[in-house]
Amino acid sequence: MIGADMRFLIFAMAIGLMALEYGISRLADRDTHDWRESAASFGVALGQTLLRGFEAGVVAVPFAFLYQHRLLDFDQTSLPALAALFIGSEFLYYWQHRASHRIRWMWATHSVHHSTTRFNLTAAIRLGWTGSISGNFLFFLPLALFGFHPFMIAAMLGFNLFYQFFIHTEFVPPLGLLEWVLNTPNHHRVHHASNEACLDRNFGGILIVFDRLFGTFAEPPAEQQLRYGLVGGKPSFNPVKTALGEWAAMLRDLRRAPGAGAKLRSLFGPPGA
Repeated sequence: MIGADMRFLIFAMAIGLMALEYGISRLADRDTHDWRESAASFGVALGQTLLRGFEAGVVAVPFAFLYQHRLLDFDQTSLPALAALFIGSEFLYYWQHRASHRIRWMWATHSVHHSTTRFNLTAAIRLGWTGSISGNFLFFLPLALFGFHPFMIAAMLGFNLFYQFFIHTEFVPPLGLLEWVLNTPNHHRVHHASNEACLDRNFGGILIVFDRLFGTFAEPPAEQQLRYGLVGGKPSFNPVKTALGEWAAMLRDLRRAPGAGAKLRSLFGPPGA
């Protein structure tokens, strides 16, 4: 578990990098920030932080149960185990992230992260409040069944999230050969863009290799400026509306849908279906 001193250090580093990025944007006269949107992102992040303890308690139960009935026993800190956990968590994260774009029940949580119209480090902390309701944790349960300790799973997913903070910026150019293996700012800008050619692309966490393997990889579109934000959506500067707005819209569609089939599609079909 991360101690209080380490959490404070990470928080201070993140704030410092956000301030540095903002300063660079002003010096370069780049329109990369909207103070109202950034303030809303901090509000969303505060709500997510307050809910995290409750959410962790809820999802700990199935992980602990499967770990008690694990199929394998091994040294959790050995190099092969850490490598297997890294690859396994990246593989499962890819599918969880892809499902979050294609199943509206999950998109209701994940859309929060895509609701910023500016792509910067403050967008990285805009995370949904309802991940456990959407069922994100279900994708990672096989890791516990195969024998990885829940704390090790949480640490590896935390490392994934920590890495992704740094790729939410427009100020890092393409990184050469690293672009073939890693999810870079260049790739993640495509993921966040609402240009038609960029939708549902580049789902990787730390690695981009699964996107290349499964056909969801895309380079930035030639001769097009990337646009950010939700397709057809209007940005809100209210953190509560930002965090829960898609849930409200989904429930409205559910109420209006004629028949059981349409109601199921409004919940579990692709967003916009």
